[in-house]
Amino acid sequence: MFKKYSIVALLLFVISIGKINSQQLYHELYRPQFHFSPKSNWMNDPNGMFYYKGVYHLFFQYYPDKPVWGPMHWGHATSKDLIHWKELPIALYPDSLGYIFSGSAVVDSNNTSGFGKKGQIPFIAIFTHHNTVAERNGKNNFQNESIAYSLDEGNTWIKYAGNPVLKNPGITDFRDPKVMWFEKDKKWIMSLATKDHITFYSSKNLKDWSKESEFGKEFGAHGGVWECPDLFSLNYEGKNIWVLFVSINPGGPNGGSATQYFTGNFDGHTFKPFQTDTRWIDYGKDDYAGVTWSNTGKRKIFLGWMSNWQYGEKVPTEKWRSTNTVPRSLSLQKIGEKYFLTAQPVKELDNLIIKTKLIRNAKASNLNLTDSISDFNGMAKLKLTADKLDNFSLIFSNDNDEKLIIGYDKQANNYYIDRTYSGIVDFQKDFIDKSVAPRISNKTNMNISVIIDKTSIEFFADNGLSVMTSIFFPKKPFKKIQINSPNGLLLKTIEYSGMNSIWK
Repeated sequence: MFKKYSIVALLLFVISIGKINSQQLYHELYRPQFHFSPKSNWMNDPNGMFYYKGVYHLFFQYYPDKPVWGPMHWGHATSKDLIHWKELPIALYPDSLGYIFSGSAVVDSNNTSGFGKKGQIPFIAIFTHHNTVAERNGKNNFQNESIAYSLDEGNTWIKYAGNPVLKNPGITDFRDPKVMWFEKDKKWIMSLATKDHITFYSSKNLKDWSKESEFGKEFGAHGGVWECPDLFSLNYEGKNIWVLFVSINPGGPNGGSATQYFTGNFDGHTFKPFQTDTRWIDYGKDDYAGVTWSNTGKRKIFLGWMSNWQYGEKVPTEKWRSTNTVPRSLSLQKIGEKYFLTAQPVKELDNLIIKTKLIRNAKASNLNLTDSISDFNGMAKLKLTADKLDNFSLIFSNDNDEKLIIGYDKQANNYYIDRTYSGIVDFQKDFIDKSVAPRISNKTNMNISVIIDKTSIEFFADNGLSVMTSIFFPKKPFKKIQINSPNGLLLKTIEYSGMNSIWK
């Protein structure tokens, strides 16, 4: 009897310790409280995102042994609301063909691949095999495209015996396949990053691929290698407009990693852009390699890696590294004859709101919001509106005189984020910066939305026409909010909402 109760007591003790460790795990000083981050070790690009039967699947570049980049796996997490995430066992491990680099996943509803049996719907992951042995031996074809399939709604994966399905023709950068269904021609389209441009391939069965066309050698930013493309369409007033994402590293507008986009037409073979200027999904330093979920119907939802290759492996989180942006809903806005992409936090984020305080007709000469809200704990959603936009700065700070500043410079017509004095900034020289973003809107009014977590800020101006994302590391959480405007900007509304943590 004694032994029996001792074992039970021991099990209860182990369970209680597990709960304590779990609570500590998601409440470290720099752990985001409503953004996804891995339990431990290294994460970068989001991969293979798809939606099926009420569940959003997120895969991600993952190294499970250390909090720095290493042999890449596909980590896996799921969510029913895009906000609360459950981290699952690793989905794909490296093998004899190489590391598992970035890619995508699709729901093969018509079983074009033939992997489904007895009415099963197969899910297909398309990824890059990166062969380090071939790379070390000086080969130029060490990256090839492979597939894996799942017959249990994405929980477990079987690699295809015929891998790779698309062999490298001799290009050192041949990677990051993003696959979508092109309904008109009943075929799959793969957008593949091929060094300094995108190559489009097509397939009827996800196994046999044919080259369609190339795009980008003469367009866009070329300060670094092209990566992580994504091709999809958005409806604008009944017209189908195609959007192509291309991540680039380095060469971003404020240094390091960033993601550009193009609008245009795609006929199943060739992408023809509407624009020749370079545009960015996010002008901040910390939104990279973002792509959209597949199988979401008309709704297009974006997620990015919230870091930068300039310093991603050096940020002071120690036991884990990297976070994702909040999921964002994408749409288009037309200004003159040009189409621009807009991004806004998904509506599901509002489910985390604790309470909202609305302040009307406030003069922002030197406005201390801390007294009005009293409960700011470093996590909030903040909206500011005014009939006329003017110079302003929104300052988040603590008792250590650490501060993060966002604002608008009327003379330059730029929005900005300044993290120069935001806390720990000396771990890498490129981290100290004041990032700027051009104001794209031509309207006179002001419409600003800010999402701030413990160590990140996402800034959406003019209904998401100008977007900036930045991470920061204060030694103590920010507790104060102040708005300054030298010309006494009159704010029509200030809407402050406190946010709950997703971790228990």
